[in-house]
Amino acid sequence: MIQPQDWIAGYLRAWESNDPDEIAALFTEDAVYYNEPYSMPVRGRDAIVSNWLARQDRPGETTFQWHPVCVTAEVSVIQGVTTYPDKTYSNLWVIRFVPDGRCREFTEWWMERDIR
Repeated sequence: MIQPQDWIAGYLRAWESNDPDEIAALFTEDAVYYNEPYSMPVRGRDAIVSNWLARQDRPGETTFQWHPVCVTAEVSVIQGVTTYPDKTYSNLWVIRFVPDGRCREFTEWWMERDIR
């Protein structure tokens, strides 16, 4: 069974580096990436890398804490919290893996938390 820890560690490295090769290594060539409900997904590894780089965060700008909600042989559901200097987001990830540990479908939904 694929455990999500290694993939998430790679995702966090790619998030910090914005290195196209590190981003690409996470996904299959035909991967699909859903950014928000009811929107069209980004299709294909090259498009995912381009979209990521167009929306990249600066290195060291965020912290990310996570825990698994459900892990099966092919799918991991992850709940996380992303903290920026001026805002915090709740995250829900659904990661569908292929046997070699890369992602074939990634759903990343996030919403800003109202912390008062």
